[in-house]
Amino acid sequence: MTVIRPGATIGILGGGQLGRMTAQAARTMGFSVQALDPDPECPARPVVDRLITAAFDDAAAAAELARGCQVVTLEIEQIGAAGLEAALHFAPVRPAPAIIAHIQHRGRQKAWLTQHGFPVGDYRDVRSPADMEQAIRDLGPCFVKSCHGGYDGRSQVRVHAVEACADAWRALGERHAVAERALDLAMEISVLVARRPSGQTVAYPPALNHHTNQVLAWSVLPAPIPGDLAARAQDIALGIARAMNIEGLLAVELFVTGNGQLLVNELAPRPHNSYHASERACPTSQFEQLVRAVCDLPLGDVRIVEPAAIVNLFGDLWQGGQPPDFTPALELPGVRLHLYGKKTARPGRKMGHLSATGPTPETALSNARAAAARVGLVI
Repeated sequence: MTVIRPGATIGILGGGQLGRMTAQAARTMGFSVQALDPDPECPARPVVDRLITAAFDDAAAAAELARGCQVVTLEIEQIGAAGLEAALHFAPVRPAPAIIAHIQHRGRQKAWLTQHGFPVGDYRDVRSPADMEQAIRDLGPCFVKSCHGGYDGRSQVRVHAVEACADAWRALGERHAVAERALDLAMEISVLVARRPSGQTVAYPPALNHHTNQVLAWSVLPAPIPGDLAARAQDIALGIARAMNIEGLLAVELFVTGNGQLLVNELAPRPHNSYHASERACPTSQFEQLVRAVCDLPLGDVRIVEPAAIVNLFGDLWQGGQPPDFTPALELPGVRLHLYGKKTARPGRKMGHLSATGPTPETALSNARAAAARVGLVI
């Protein structure tokens, strides 16, 4: 493999907050950055050398991006196959389009995990209201999720009874979906793996995540869990990354059931909200790690230097379009504010996060939650 050295240009498909923070890390390391995003005012715009404004399925625009870059990566997996393949004609695309095709479709993703022997919860493929009814009869109450699109709880419904299936099918847009058995969960964790093309692979310690209405509210790194559970989670994530031959990052979301079973929930081939705390906790943030991985540079240190936690800030806090007063939060020692540069605040939209550190994960989380409470967010 050819190492891509500082001074080269990295292309990013997507200009959201993850693209913005990846671009900032790349620029710190001496790379130039170009991005493609349908929003001309996307968060990455102020920090990239060039922004191509185009739809994610615009093959000609993706090819134009790749022509000016030595490698292309992504910050959102919902990129059209035609765009990924068009970019691949001009530069390496990492992760590869074939991997993205499996991950971006929930049905194919679960089938791949099952075929390769990785643990997943009971589920059924749903292509009609009749399929959904049969899934509820077989599995009991389920979360039914569209195979394409949707994140942060979007494009999914909870179905308790057969009688609700027709309405649920319509709510999902009458699209191919998967029905997942509702589980008795003890917690939700994630593991972020980085792998470079030459094969070096590292896994960050697991993060513990808390969701409200299927949206991440807070996360703490490292997860305060037993060492054997953490090791098992890392082994699963490393196994998936190696089996896929991923080049770049892979976030593996895992359920921990009440009886201690580990089940893979979802995969994300990009930086992940639950690892924002890596900027505070680890020598190498997830964003720098992505740059290193796709450029085939030596991967960075993923040890925990000091536990850290984040609390997400949503558009609900922006009154009349104006941000809250963050001064009281910043008065607390060790608290940092991270805003994403989004022009418009909407309820439920991630506008930024607060981070805090502490001598233990529990203390770091307590500090982050205390900071959030000072801006009116109680979780």
